[in-house]
Amino acid sequence: MVYLIEKFVNFADMQILNTSQVREADAYTIKNEPVLSIDLMERAALAIAGWFDKNCSKNSVIRIFAGPGNNGGDGLAVGRLLTDKGFAPRHWILASESGYSPDTSINLDRLKATSISPSIIASPDDFPDIDPGDFVIDALFGTGLSRPLTGIPASLIKHINGSGARVVAVDIPSGLFADDNRKNTGENIIRADNTLSFQFPKLAFMFSENDSYVGKWEVLPIGLHKEFTDSINTPWILIDENSVKPMIIKRSRFAHKGSFGHSLLIAGSYGKMGAAVLATGSCLRAGAGLVTVHVPLRGCDIMQTSVPEAMVSVDECDRCFSSPPELEKFDAVAAGPGLGMDYRSQQALFDLLGSVNVPLVLDADALNIIALHSDWMGLIPENSVITPHPGEFDRLTKQHKTSHDRLISQTEMAEKHKIIVVLKGARTSVVTPDGTCYFNGNGNNGMATAGSGDVLTGIILSLLGQGYKADSAAISGVFLHGLAGDLAAYELSEEAMIAGDITARLGKAYKQLKQ
Repeated sequence: MVYLIEKFVNFADMQILNTSQVREADAYTIKNEPVLSIDLMERAALAIAGWFDKNCSKNSVIRIFAGPGNNGGDGLAVGRLLTDKGFAPRHWILASESGYSPDTSINLDRLKATSISPSIIASPDDFPDIDPGDFVIDALFGTGLSRPLTGIPASLIKHINGSGARVVAVDIPSGLFADDNRKNTGENIIRADNTLSFQFPKLAFMFSENDSYVGKWEVLPIGLHKEFTDSINTPWILIDENSVKPMIIKRSRFAHKGSFGHSLLIAGSYGKMGAAVLATGSCLRAGAGLVTVHVPLRGCDIMQTSVPEAMVSVDECDRCFSSPPELEKFDAVAAGPGLGMDYRSQQALFDLLGSVNVPLVLDADALNIIALHSDWMGLIPENSVITPHPGEFDRLTKQHKTSHDRLISQTEMAEKHKIIVVLKGARTSVVTPDGTCYFNGNGNNGMATAGSGDVLTGIILSLLGQGYKADSAAISGVFLHGLAGDLAAYELSEEAMIAGDITARLGKAYKQLKQ
């Protein structure tokens, strides 16, 4: 069985460009293909019309709302093409004292040549009734928007949002800024069910607070010049199978368990041994040759029974982590899942940070302990991997109002301390010491379940122990985690899956990457 990730299909490129780079890509294509800008707009419209041809009945009521700029030109062209395909869309265009962009004017004339004249919206009295069963094509404003909408456009957006209709946004929901929305006004942004983005996803799509505006998004290729898209530099990359496949290390026929590393996991405390069990299991499933888990005395029987494939190092304390074991024989170390916050564990973590000289992963309570001692951040060895969720990250840094703010802090932390920062969430991001941010392109909300983060820690630890570089271990580990989660959701539903289901499908995730 091959499970395809429906939510993020049709990647044209992995880059996430900022607004100015998108304009540069358009201009480069127009100049060097060469192609007229109006013809590039036609390509974009063809992609949108093709999507509707696959996803919408010819009998559907389709209402197209166009703005004065090129996004409106896209919408008018889509309406003309849909009419040619046998649909019967209805058109409205915002009145504009300064007129329409040149390409929008051309498409307005082309539409009128088919005996279709859009209705003009100059006041709220011109807003049409919209029924919940209708399709609305939002082509009011595109990526060039730089300030919150007001006036008639804002009122129209509220009217559309309140209709209950299915809204499909052309390139980006009107009112949403492509890059930074920290100064935007949320109530004046289209709430799309689907967003059809041209050639590249937008940075705004990666942030949780924008999900209600963006809905389910897809990238539609429109033939931007490959020479430009291959050469552009961007700090934001979207992880997909094509980027992860080359990272997977091929195994030698003559390999043995020592070939795949000996990993040490320091985890668990009284009442929290489940975290240790989950992380140990995923470490083994992700391909580790040998795994030793260091646990409190009372956790020994639990580990030996639950994960017999792992070896156990027993702490002298019966309830918590109080001292690290000898580290010489290990190829990678992870600490944190279910560790607890005991004062003895705090001292033991301090000792660990001062003695470890192999790749290190820190998660959960290890990060919460460091948050209590802010000067300990400087003790984390370079190229270590930390895997906080937003709450843990904020405890390490400061309270953040938006995901964009948090991304800035995440990048600063990775660059300052020369570590890999994995910020877990619906769109998990991995920032490397050079400031590059890799957003994960898979996963689902069924993974928002207790122990999911422990499973990720085990996977990354396993890859580090097998010899993966720290950045590759984090990037490919996050993707494997998400892919296994998608497989679990496909088989069990997002509601019913639990963390162990992710571990159980790591084998299928590997198989899919190898196909």
